[in-house]
Amino acid sequence: MPSTHAAASEVLVLGAGMVGVSTALALQQRGHAVTLVDRRPPGQETSYGNAGIIQREAVEPYAFPRDLRTLARIAAGRSNDANYHWGAIGALLPALFRYWRASAPVRYEVIARAHSRLIEHCLDEHAGWIESAGAWGLIHKDGWRQAYRSQRAFDEAAGAALVVAARHGLAATVQDAAALAAAEPALKPGLAGAVHWGDPWTVRDPGDLVARYADLFVQRGGASLRGDALSLQPAGSGWSVAGDDGVRVQGRHAVVALGPWAQGLTHALGYRMPLFVKRGYHRHYAGHGGLRLSMLDVERGVMLAPMARGLRLTTGAEFARQDAPPTPVQLDRAERSARELVQLGAPVEPAPWLGARPCTADMQPVLGPAPRHPGLWFNFGHAHQGFTLGPVTGRLVAELISGETPFIDPTPYLAHRFE
Repeated sequence: MPSTHAAASEVLVLGAGMVGVSTALALQQRGHAVTLVDRRPPGQETSYGNAGIIQREAVEPYAFPRDLRTLARIAAGRSNDANYHWGAIGALLPALFRYWRASAPVRYEVIARAHSRLIEHCLDEHAGWIESAGAWGLIHKDGWRQAYRSQRAFDEAAGAALVVAARHGLAATVQDAAALAAAEPALKPGLAGAVHWGDPWTVRDPGDLVARYADLFVQRGGASLRGDALSLQPAGSGWSVAGDDGVRVQGRHAVVALGPWAQGLTHALGYRMPLFVKRGYHRHYAGHGGLRLSMLDVERGVMLAPMARGLRLTTGAEFARQDAPPTPVQLDRAERSARELVQLGAPVEPAPWLGARPCTADMQPVLGPAPRHPGLWFNFGHAHQGFTLGPVTGRLVAELISGETPFIDPTPYLAHRFE
């Protein structure tokens, strides 16, 4: 079916992470005059702090644990996959309960199918912007590993991975202890094996990739405004936002791509969506520990990712108020676990980095038009996959704003599902 196009117009894109910058590029590509608004330079918040993987294999979103043994370990504080602040649980319970319900097998199967339809386009959509931004030097196409310490966990995971790989046409190689040791000779003994996912691309500086995309946007005539996205308000038939100099900039459309800060703005506008954040920490350690590929120590809940600044250790989820003081207990455990596997150098930063992942109770991003505000559009709630899916959902939202026939059916991701 041929696409139809609405007239190009001025658009404000709120948020200069991977999702916002990708949305700005996709809109600009369709002839819109775009202003990108953020309080900080591009790629300095959530998009900076991830593991730097464009996760083509992530066709199944992170579900809420439903087996009693795992839940008991988390509740007792014995799992490094999750940490929580008791004072925040009351406010989080409604969204977490919906998250738990959405993770029931029958519901999850439907959600995973919709999620996979986005993921399957991630490499192609990134590739176009990487080429245009001249950023191939940041990209490694060797995949990454999920490693296991116990034989039982390895055997179960290997079988499940091969089923997923066959179902979705993915490259997954099961490596026993000997094969893993040959592939990663710097690893210390103690791992039962790993699953090597071959399709994903890794980035040794994810913040730099976002910055390269943003530079491309500006080179092509886009405007970048340092300002407070939460100052958004209706203005005539459109929207306006205030820059740091107090001058308001207007647009016919505004796209909320604020990641973990989207909830504050949408709540102020009267929307009550089941949103919550998972906080996470990382820290760099001198050298790469001899590690060739990024590797998740699954049973200890720590990612080891070779980065430009050193070996980046990233943690699992922390359930807390977004503005609560740091409590990096998971990172302390992660460091001890990592030292069992590699020669870990000295910390590069004086203190760990802390950020937040923007999540929805049904594990799907919120995309498309705001139900009750003409000219307002949503593109947030990507959880662990904003870095992966930014160009995909950016294109989808840009197509909707432009009146084009969308390349993916947007129905499962529309905000109307929460109305």
